[in-house]
Amino acid sequence: MARVDEAFSTGELSVIGRVSTASNVTLVCDVDPDVDGHPLRVVYKPVRGERPLWDFPDGTLAGREVASYLISDALGWGVIPETILRDGPYGPGMVQRWVESVDNHTERGNRLDLVDLCPPGSVPEGFCEVLRALDGAGNEVSLIHADDPRLRRMAVLDVLLNNADRKGGHALEGIDGQVYGVDHGICLHSEPKLRTVLWGWAGLPIGDDLIVDIAAFAAALPGELADALAEHITDAEIDALAGRTKELLDQPVMPLPRTSRPIPWPAF
Repeated sequence: MARVDEAFSTGELSVIGRVSTASNVTLVCDVDPDVDGHPLRVVYKPVRGERPLWDFPDGTLAGREVASYLISDALGWGVIPETILRDGPYGPGMVQRWVESVDNHTERGNRLDLVDLCPPGSVPEGFCEVLRALDGAGNEVSLIHADDPRLRRMAVLDVLLNNADRKGGHALEGIDGQVYGVDHGICLHSEPKLRTVLWGWAGLPIGDDLIVDIAAFAAALPGELADALAEHITDAEIDALAGRTKELLDQPVMPLPRTSRPIPWPAF
């Protein structure tokens, strides 16, 4: 593992492709081969490829991705793949371990993704309906997500992160059985900005197991964790994180939408 960690932190990044649908430059890279001779696949987002955002003027989006990972890691939830800030072929940027995800659309079958669409009135068992809308062809559809504890944990993390962009495509079901969240560049603002497709649990209690983890996180936040976060986000944003954490502990219920735009667009 030490050799893999060293490659992840300092190994040469070789660009093998680009995610063309991303709004900021997002590159897929291979790092030096590991002890088994296999390259380590990562996502690399150079700071110089970020598109400036008027409402996120402080720091970099890459730094916010790292801060979000540090929070997920401190909670012990493992929702966000390991993420660091390091140099690359286009300068400093965020580097994140690649998630090998399940392909639900194969010749053998066609299962619903964790977040998907279905005809109205036909929400399958084990899924929550978020809203009804019109698709590109003008047909009415239901936006749904799985009623899955792994995804629910991600939804709670998004509340703490104040995630302004939880699209359906940002929730990945890994082949290892874990559910991962990616793309956390516009998180951790000091003002309420929660925009997510995971509203199916709004108003419902948060499980005791998650509350125990959040309480431990709240106790740890003022120490070394806050110092680590301060390298990437402002003091006001750290204070707001502490406030959101306290609010969840005082009222352990998933929040209801508070803004006029509670769902990111596009939703996928």
